[in-house]
Amino acid sequence: MEEPARSPDGSEQCPQGRELMASSTGSTLCMSSSRSESVWTSSTPRSRWDIYRKPLVVVAVGVAIFLFGVVITSLACFLKNHKKVYKMSGPAFLSLGLMLLVCGLVWIPIIRKKQKQRQ
Repeated sequence: MEEPARSPDGSEQCPQGRELMASSTGSTLCMSSSRSESVWTSSTPRSRWDIYRKPLVVVAVGVAIFLFGVVITSLACFLKNHKKVYKMSGPAFLSLGLMLLVCGLVWIPIIRKKQKQRQ
């Protein structure tokens, strides 16, 4: 008889130990550990807002941070007080906002491609 799986220090049993013993194939382990797989294979229809909510939030936050960086960078040109702070923090906000904006814009076609593959 096989011993149930234990934690690395040997003090307690792992909850997946029973699933591993009951299953003789590795695919069950793979499917149970993949959380994103269930999103694309679920049979319930989801609204467009549910599908595109996260990338749209990332794009909106990216645009907001980018515009904040533009304002901070322009303050370095007009204000003489704390000019070094504006010159250092402005480009940092610009790059962070641009990075989030691009990540969100790339994420949208990836979701569309997965939706087509699902159908």
